[in-house]
Amino acid sequence: MTTPKRIICWFSCGAASAAATKLTIVANAGRLPLVVARCVVREEHADNDRFAADCEKWFGVPIVNMLNERYDGSIYEVFRKESYISGVKGAPCTRLLKKQVRQKFEKPTDQHVFGYCAEEQGRWDDFLDANNINAISPVLERGLEHSDCLALIERAGIELPVMYRLGYKHNNCIGCAKATGAGYWNKVRQDFPLMFSRMAVESRRLGVRIVRVGEERIFLDELKPGIGHYKDEPEVQCGIFCEMAEQEYSYR
Repeated sequence: MTTPKRIICWFSCGAASAAATKLTIVANAGRLPLVVARCVVREEHADNDRFAADCEKWFGVPIVNMLNERYDGSIYEVFRKESYISGVKGAPCTRLLKKQVRQKFEKPTDQHVFGYCAEEQGRWDDFLDANNINAISPVLERGLEHSDCLALIERAGIELPVMYRLGYKHNNCIGCAKATGAGYWNKVRQDFPLMFSRMAVESRRLGVRIVRVGEERIFLDELKPGIGHYKDEPEVQCGIFCEMAEQEYSYR
């Protein structure tokens, strides 16, 4: 692995990426040029802009906002132009609105910083196997879980993004195309009925049965209210590792 000439912190408006960015900025201490980059996706909650602005002050480094102009940064433009939402090929919105934007911006000599948590070791290993880049995950390296990252943000005096405050496990788009849980989609229907309806129409148009109920896949407009338990569905405690990480920037 070549010696990096620049560090890119990929800030997604999630708690883990915010914690990873802050830890990296402090550890770097100005030694290498450092960029905090954000791939903007239109369907994320509007409060993410507020959260990004608050984090920018906390970081002391400006955030560079990037957007895939071919799709206007919108998952629905991706669905319309690619005629695909999600399935065995994955979700094209992630590939086109995030990965492709990252690849256009990056250089071979960059070191990339991502916010994978301790409970995501398997995903991190898969990511490294699939991407031939110099990448680190300071949150995972310190044993921090997602709940620890949420606590770090709150202790910094930053209000958590709306999606977390509403009880969502992630801060992805409102109505994530990768999600298949009935409980998740019924929560979206309750909290964001217009976004639920929009995805229901689009998934029906493209013939995509997004929701899994038992062993069956169904269309969103077939999902009955009240079905599913979001808290028990797979994800997308603040302990000693959280405190240790916080001390890295609290006492410098």
